[in-house]
Amino acid sequence: MCLAVIALNAHARFSLIIVANRDEYHDRPALPAQIWTDNPQILAGRDLRAGGTWMGLAATGKTGLLTNYREPGKQNLNAPSRGVLVSHFLTSANAAQSYAVALDTEAASFNGFNLLLADASSAHYLSNRMENKTTQLENGVHGLSNATLNIAWPKLTRTRKAVSKLLADTTQPEPNDLFDIFRDAKPAKIAELPSTGLTPERELQLSSPFILDNLYGTRCSTVIMADRFGQTYFEERSFNQQGEIIHVAKWHLDTLSQKFTPLT
Repeated sequence: MCLAVIALNAHARFSLIIVANRDEYHDRPALPAQIWTDNPQILAGRDLRAGGTWMGLAATGKTGLLTNYREPGKQNLNAPSRGVLVSHFLTSANAAQSYAVALDTEAASFNGFNLLLADASSAHYLSNRMENKTTQLENGVHGLSNATLNIAWPKLTRTRKAVSKLLADTTQPEPNDLFDIFRDAKPAKIAELPSTGLTPERELQLSSPFILDNLYGTRCSTVIMADRFGQTYFEERSFNQQGEIIHVAKWHLDTLSQKFTPLT
């Protein structure tokens, strides 16, 4: 997951709204979002190379998402997979806060990451590239890309502003409107690009919210909308190299009964 906007208690109806794009190499094998056969309490995609996930939802209403921290040349090839950070949270009995606190001590063993953990009580952000690793999110609209929380990269500023406006302007935000915001393939202006150690050409290629490329691009977009009555809507759209939709997963979760129901 490489771009996400998180709206926490920022709308009268919804306590949590997450919109996110996962950018990855197209040849990295993965399963689209589905109920896990080995744990039917989990709805998530699955990385078939390392077994974890980039984003998912538990029947209890817990939500987790991960983005990598961009730092070229600093990857430890022997580090554990960052995808287990989300899957272990979703399958554990720990609340978001206790999981984040427990993870703090072992966070350094992973390559750079950003982790969002949410449950019915609170949402927490954790990064092993910050001195104060764990932060409880305040109410409002937050953004996360491949830098730390709310760092104003152009694509993050653009999508965060658009989501904020949508939530302010409508009593019933529609998933399609959120997907449209994250379908934006327009690159940033050269003067706005961050300097992360990549070439300017590569920075430009990765600067749009939705990335189109034959080798590395946006593989899927996900919308999660949790209302204040225990009902959650989940939709994921998967894409090919040309940005065409190749798979759609729609689910409803009643956290009161902890039951997932597929939607057509």
